[in-house]
Amino acid sequence: MDMALLLVDFILHVDRYLENFVTNYGAWVYALLFLIIFVETGVVVMPFLPGDSLLFVVGALCGVGLMSYPVAVGLLWAAAVLGNQSNYTVGRYFGPRVFQWENSRFFNRRAFDQAHAFYEKYGGITIVVARFMPFLRTFAPFVAGVAQMTRSKFTLYDVSGGGLWVGGIVTAGYFFGSLPWVKEHLDKIIWATILIPGVLVLLGAWRAGRKAKPAAQA
Repeated sequence: MDMALLLVDFILHVDRYLENFVTNYGAWVYALLFLIIFVETGVVVMPFLPGDSLLFVVGALCGVGLMSYPVAVGLLWAAAVLGNQSNYTVGRYFGPRVFQWENSRFFNRRAFDQAHAFYEKYGGITIVVARFMPFLRTFAPFVAGVAQMTRSKFTLYDVSGGGLWVGGIVTAGYFFGSLPWVKEHLDKIIWATILIPGVLVLLGAWRAGRKAKPAAQA
């Protein structure tokens, strides 16, 4: 329970934790950030790490001179791309057997089903769109691997989606992260980045499921 509370506190106050880390450990922050982004996108059992808010805070720290903008964007883009490649490879390895897995401590069956329904409806563009959706971005490359999308096609979506995600959110943080209103309401902004995309994913999966039922009956 203590670990869960610490994780929630880290997600909601990632700005404070990250600024303290930069102050105490300097350039080691880049290694920490690379690891977090790689794990969130590359390990299918770790969908709860604060990717969006983390990138925004990184941009804000770059904006006030505590971090290098080009180094942060380049490094985190690489982490996002390599993480997805790892996740995709795991999905290709396990393939159709995944559909027989039950929900467990290490596998969120519901999240997988939602990502699969989203993928079935929108195809490869899911890899790009999912970058901006917590939970879905962790499962989307895994689902693409299970669906046997070709490596070249997946890499195209992976690289472009990773660039839009990292570059877009870090840049937004760079320009807007230091505004007084944003700093005052950062916790609410973080909740919004988690809840709003989550609701959209649930809605999309529900609509895809409703369309799939008549087709299966037919």
